[in-house]
Amino acid sequence: MSTDQLMNDCHCHFFSPAFFQVLAQEKGLPAAQDSVAEITQRLGWETPGSSQELAKRWVQELDQSKVDRAALMASVPGDEESVAVAIAQHPDRFVGFFMVDPSREGTEERIRWAVSDLGLRCICLFPAMHQFHLYEKKAIKVFETAASLKEAVVFVHCGLLSVGVRTKLGLPSRFAMRFSNPLDLHSVALSYPEVPMIIPHFGAGLFREALMVADLCPNIYLDTSSSNSWIKFQHSLTLEDVFGQTLQVVGADRLLFGTDSSFFPRGWQRSVWETQVAVLERIGVDELTKEKFFSGNFNRLFPQK
Repeated sequence: MSTDQLMNDCHCHFFSPAFFQVLAQEKGLPAAQDSVAEITQRLGWETPGSSQELAKRWVQELDQSKVDRAALMASVPGDEESVAVAIAQHPDRFVGFFMVDPSREGTEERIRWAVSDLGLRCICLFPAMHQFHLYEKKAIKVFETAASLKEAVVFVHCGLLSVGVRTKLGLPSRFAMRFSNPLDLHSVALSYPEVPMIIPHFGAGLFREALMVADLCPNIYLDTSSSNSWIKFQHSLTLEDVFGQTLQVVGADRLLFGTDSSFFPRGWQRSVWETQVAVLERIGVDELTKEKFFSGNFNRLFPQK
């Protein structure tokens, strides 16, 4: 694939100062000390500075890697404003994603504020992390709210969930995978067909279930982000098989390229892009499909304002 072809990344994490402050609080660091610098030092990562500085860092990284636009996800509930700063500074480069916990009071109002006032575009649900079923009333309210907002999208993390930064800091990850079956999304997606829904990482180990629900629900998209190491759980399955089956079942119009990039100095994960480019070449994907996958589907789902 030509390096001049337009490229968008639908899955990047915006690890803001507020994100690290949450981790520092969980680690029990004294409030008086520079907790963000302390946490990033322990991790061996760059300290982000302000949200404005982090947004600038991301723009430089995208420019260097020739990425046109990227989704930036607020990676803890309540961090919408950090991503909103980046969107306000660079509306042509970033699309705002934000995490919500449906169990929290005022979630519907917070979603409306984030989308209508802050200009964010995608609501992110992590059922295993926050331990709820997608068909519960509190989760349905999220989809109902999204349906009432123009161009809102819902991202639903299914399957295996592992948060590397928590592991590295020795923090517990009390997640419950029983809540993360893609099939739980079936009746919800049928009930709100006007709401696009994204399942990342091909279902993160629940590939068969992700394909089934996407086949039945034309408003469900799959993203290809991360190393997709979950294939180790599937006997003899290769990434070529995953891409080939997905294109056969779901088609070229609902597959979104992503890397799951997050922290610096690692920055944008070029190796993920290189791997996926090589996979598409090996299975003989045509240029139109590549264009849709790497940029077109993202631009259709998140049109420039």
